[in-house]
Amino acid sequence: MRGIAYDRFGGVDVLQLRDDLPDPPVGPDTVLVRTRAAGVNPVDIGIREGALAGFFPHHFPIVPGWDLAGVVEAVGPAVVDFAPGDEVFGYLRRDDVQWGTAAELVPAPQRCVAHKPGSLSFAEAGAVPLAGLTAYQALTEALAVGEGDRVLVHRAAGGVGFFAVQIAVALGAQVIGTASPRNHGFLTDAGCAEVLDYNAGPISGQLSEKVDAVLDLNGGNSLADAPAQVRDVSRIASVVDPSVNGMGGRYVFVRPERHDLEELARMADAGQLRVAIAKAFPLAQTAQAHELVAGGHVRGKVVVTVP
Repeated sequence: MRGIAYDRFGGVDVLQLRDDLPDPPVGPDTVLVRTRAAGVNPVDIGIREGALAGFFPHHFPIVPGWDLAGVVEAVGPAVVDFAPGDEVFGYLRRDDVQWGTAAELVPAPQRCVAHKPGSLSFAEAGAVPLAGLTAYQALTEALAVGEGDRVLVHRAAGGVGFFAVQIAVALGAQVIGTASPRNHGFLTDAGCAEVLDYNAGPISGQLSEKVDAVLDLNGGNSLADAPAQVRDVSRIASVVDPSVNGMGGRYVFVRPERHDLEELARMADAGQLRVAIAKAFPLAQTAQAHELVAGGHVRGKVVVTVP
């Protein structure tokens, strides 16, 4: 099997394009997917560098990637909701780290995938799962965002933020985003009622009034200022800084969830969720994709495509 893999932790130099990877196993509840696109996320860089070695068992060689869009190749005998030929997308965070998505074939636990939205290309669908699920779960579970809420989304032009803006609007909220000036028009087009410049001083001082909920995607000073931005500190959620729990808010660590993927697909097909692709790289240029994501300040999502 052809794919990207690495045999040790390190920089982008450990990533190798290989033609000799073993075909993955197909367990009883496994959906074997022929990859068409794999999203690249900051966590992929962290795993490659060994930052999650204490949290998940790791088995080399490791194929990077947790985001996937592709076509079902085969299914295990316990799988009833998918069949060969189905187009699917998913967030493939398994219980261990080995079989990632930057390869021709990927074994996906059926709980991790859903039918791909028909309105999205494979590249677009492959960019959605991790970031889209993070935004959706933070907004609907941790923050309980609903009709009429005023929601502040920090770093709104990034992968998670751009989805969060659109999902919050779909939930009936008024959204205020933070971004550099070059991204203000981008976020207004996505549905932000107002966009604030995070370089212009504390956001609490720029708000005309406190908001109902805050989604923090920055940590640091941004999170430290959050209690002054919101009416109720219990409605602060952060996906980057667990210290939010100590101020009465909630830390969100995204999980695979088919129902939530189906909701994201429904929103996409209803025209409520669009995908901004910053750049799509061929599989052989996965290292360049990692470098772009690691550099930060990417508008939208980076994906790797597999022919």
